Amino acid sequence: MSFLNDDFLLSTPLARELFHEVAKPLGIIDFHCHLSPFDIAEDRCFGNLHEIWLEGDHYKWRAMRANGIPEKYITGDATPWEKFQAWAATVPQTLRNPLYVWTHLELRRYFGITDLLDETTARKIWDEAGAQLAGGQLSARGILRKFKVEAVCTTDDPADPLVWHEKIANDPFGVKILPTYRPDRAHAIGVPAAFNAWVEKLGKTADLATDTFGGFLDALKRRQESFSLLGGRLSDHGLERCFAAECSDGQAEAIFAKVRGGAVPGDHEREQFGAYMMHFFGVMDAENGWTSQLHLGPIRNTNSGLMQSVGADAGCDSVGDFSQARSLAWYLDNLAAAGHLPKTILYNINPADNYVFATMAGNFQDGVTAGKVQYGSGWWFLDQEEGMRWQINALSNLGLLSRFVGMLTDSRSFLSYPRHEYFRRILCDMLASDVASGRLPERLDYLKPLVANVCHDNAARYFGFAL
Repeated sequence: MSFLNDDFLLSTPLARELFHEVAKPLGIIDFHCHLSPFDIAEDRCFGNLHEIWLEGDHYKWRAMRANGIPEKYITGDATPWEKFQAWAATVPQTLRNPLYVWTHLELRRYFGITDLLDETTARKIWDEAGAQLAGGQLSARGILRKFKVEAVCTTDDPADPLVWHEKIANDPFGVKILPTYRPDRAHAIGVPAAFNAWVEKLGKTADLATDTFGGFLDALKRRQESFSLLGGRLSDHGLERCFAAECSDGQAEAIFAKVRGGAVPGDHEREQFGAYMMHFFGVMDAENGWTSQLHLGPIRNTNSGLMQSVGADAGCDSVGDFSQARSLAWYLDNLAAAGHLPKTILYNINPADNYVFATMAGNFQDGVTAGKVQYGSGWWFLDQEEGMRWQINALSNLGLLSRFVGMLTDSRSFLSYPRHEYFRRILCDMLASDVASGRLPERLDYLKPLVANVCHDNAARYFGFAL
């Protein structure tokens, strides 16, 4: 089989039928990503492959560092062309890393370029892609249309004023662009100066005084209302693990006052306040019919030198080995016992937690909403073929694959939409392989709806997007 031909990853005739006839034509619901709403509002036109491909891609940065590329050519002051040259020199060294497939899949799907990227082809590919980018068809909005994206849920801080989402709402272009409420800084009390500055910003954006704990909570509620008015229907929380500690209203208020006064809280106080705030957000989501996403497990910014010189999201994060099961169960059970468990998606970054998360989702289904608690797709270091297969197998073995809401990009790059194709090919191949081995019946009236549901329709129903 030739590299990346029409049937790559599809090992049987049935896999090819399921993909080409069912999965491939479906639109994309990108319900979690980090695309810039500014870029979408302004319909950004990208000047070159560095801007659209390398500017913020820490996956590529990690590979370049591993290849011995100096930081000057990654995040430093080298020219865009020099940085692209350095990436081109790295690509042949990424064989068997998913970056090799993704790189060439993106070149083909966006630009129709079938050359293999290396130092000898770098200039030709740079010029050819640059000419197409200059043509304006591959602007931010043009890319979303090209890949039949129906909805994009960006990731937004509640203290941010959402001006770009407002601009998009006033200038629609056929793709839903919706904000997602990401309030991680609302419980980040370990550094009082940073927390207090954020609380002041929140109050200014919400036009409410945040000197008191009640005012702080009211501001967070008002901001969620603002997100709702712009179509928002998801929250997102990035944690090492769930907080798990009893905390009364009075205790939370006292901790808030302590930190607002500039005092550093103790470890138990941080745990208490985090647990209180996460319960508050869960209740708020449930009352408003929102979906809560929990991204659990990474250890971030481990390289202090890179953190100081480049900043956060520099590509020095890792899989963490935090204990997840008891704290996650405690958090979900507290909400369920109070009758306030929202629709929830659980994402793990440590593959050792696959069965923990898949079984935990099954513990809190309510018999009313199909797939109410979801075991989410392979995330971050697990959003590659092996990780996707692990996640699909764990969910299939321990829950209902048929109710799965499927893939997302979780990306800052407009060039990431072929990840959906990648996922869809893997899913179709797995189902067809089960038929070939006698594990599943060859019933197209079962298999085709399953593929359509997992690739698109379940997400449309779950999040309330029109089918």
